[in-house]
Amino acid sequence: MADAEPGSLHALVLEQLDEDQAQEIVSIPLEGRSSIADHLIIASGRSTRQVASIAQKLSEKIKQAGHGPVRLEGLPAADWVLVDAGDVVVHLFRPEVRSFYNLERMWAFGEAPPAAAGNA
Repeated sequence: MADAEPGSLHALVLEQLDEDQAQEIVSIPLEGRSSIADHLIIASGRSTRQVASIAQKLSEKIKQAGHGPVRLEGLPAADWVLVDAGDVVVHLFRPEVRSFYNLERMWAFGEAPPAAAGNA
């Protein structure tokens, strides 16, 4: 997991995800690579109930810490919930849904080898 500056929104999010027992937490730094956010965090919950609970608790924690408004998308289905806190965007998935969309690979920006495109 990426180092987070103590007291930052990024650190708060990572701590809360760990506290709520999110699984396979991945933090991708986007600063200078994308204008959407400074950090993209991807994590899994074991069930739709846990994904929803993690998202709601995270949203409340961010608001209580004074880090501004938070947008939640994907509730109540909770297969995939987006938590948009401005500088930090969190994608919470059920494991099967996370495997299907494979956001880590999409955001690798050349850090991972490209898929074979065939010989032209």
